[in-house]
Amino acid sequence: MINFKAIFAIIAYRLKEFFSEYQYSLLAPITTNILFVLVFLTLENYYSISIDSKSFVYFIAPGLIIMIVAQESYDIPSVTLINMKQIGSLDDWLLAPISRIEILFSLLISSIIIGFIIAILNFLVFSLLIDIQIYSYLFFSYYLIVVIIFFSCLGCFVGILFNSWDTQSTFSNFFVTPINFLSGTFFSINYLPENFKFILQYNPYYYVVTFFRDCFNDEFNFNFYPNLYIFFFIVISFLLTAFIYFKGFKIIK
Repeated sequence: MINFKAIFAIIAYRLKEFFSEYQYSLLAPITTNILFVLVFLTLENYYSISIDSKSFVYFIAPGLIIMIVAQESYDIPSVTLINMKQIGSLDDWLLAPISRIEILFSLLISSIIIGFIIAILNFLVFSLLIDIQIYSYLFFSYYLIVVIIFFSCLGCFVGILFNSWDTQSTFSNFFVTPINFLSGTFFSINYLPENFKFILQYNPYYYVVTFFRDCFNDEFNFNFYPNLYIFFFIVISFLLTAFIYFKGFKIIK
């Protein structure tokens, strides 16, 4: 039987922790994105930069939103779990009447809520600086959930299998950051040499960023096969993480 009270308690705890550390969890990512926008606004006005006949800043703004959500979705669960391991409080969760799968669901649900908060706040701040508008709220929410689930699963995977901050930083520096920067956030695939286009063409995260960007255009076209590819990739990442939690590998010392 599902322990909804325990799941709700973990979600409430993580949200309370998130808001209590607002300088790190909210102000820092928003400030980073504001700096990005201000720098690129200056470059765009000075050099008259455009991508695919669109304003350069309008092109990168959705990518900046989803990039910061992805980074925070990875950081928050991985940091939480590693910190709990080091101080020994993860044992309290494992001794409580809640399964490890329910713990995983609690972490994912709280990450989805936090990710939406970060995304909406960034969008509101961006709307004060540039002319940006969401045309498809349904797919805006869908692709946000997809990104949050994938990177939260990665964060939960790293946080439960490893015990050191070095490993957490290694995954962040050598996987999360590169995949964000190579997802087409700052450039269009049309400007890449033909020999390098395969990097994005077979990268499911590139399609997520592209479709998320389309939510800010008045003409949104849903492509079935790329979205099926994305869905398959997300399901595999979730099932792999759920399997690790279910087996309890390296969770119990």
